Amino acid sequence: MTDIDTLFKNRRIKIEQLLPFGFSEGKSAYTYSTSILDGQFEVIVTVTKEGKVSAEVFDSFLKERYVLHRVPYAKGAFVGNVREGYEGVLATIADACCEPDVFKSERARHVIQYVREKYQDELQFLWKRFPDNAIFRRKDNAKWYAALLIVQKKKLGLTGDTAVDILDLRIKPEEIDALVDGKNYFPGYHMNKKHWVTILLDGSVPIEEIFCRIDESFALAAK
Repeated sequence: MTDIDTLFKNRRIKIEQLLPFGFSEGKSAYTYSTSILDGQFEVIVTVTKEGKVSAEVFDSFLKERYVLHRVPYAKGAFVGNVREGYEGVLATIADACCEPDVFKSERARHVIQYVREKYQDELQFLWKRFPDNAIFRRKDNAKWYAALLIVQKKKLGLTGDTAVDILDLRIKPEEIDALVDGKNYFPGYHMNKKHWVTILLDGSVPIEEIFCRIDESFALAAK
């Protein structure tokens, strides 16, 4: 059983996608309804103006709310089919009406917005096993020029298990030794350390400096 918070974890509702998908707009929320199990049940999904998602299942014949699909110990083929139909509706909405919302730091959000506006590129999440890893790549040759990741501080050689956002960028090999300081800049995490550098996105590196290094990385990826 997958609860609704898990289905929409690290996703942000794109409000502009709700009406084209089939939602109806109300004063305080958007509503979508569809039937499952050959019309035996109706799933009603509500999205608030702030993007909070909730959903209910109703028995179409009894006109009553159905809840067994939410009970972990409820077993059997019938309740399993209801649960599968319910989760399928929510998964479809999540795929069609959401965008990834994995990276929470202010610096990471600025990086995503900068790349979106300057290069019209969006993050690509390539690995289901590693949902906290994403990359930007050039359109002309498909080469990566940046990677956003979430790692524990200790994996960078820092103290603590706190998770932090980091940015991997291409760099000229002759610049690495002078740049890497073990505080803000690190050898490329999970990258070729002769050609990549990692920036800790904790606010210590000025955002303008990060933008300049993104541009340099983009240019290096053209080769």
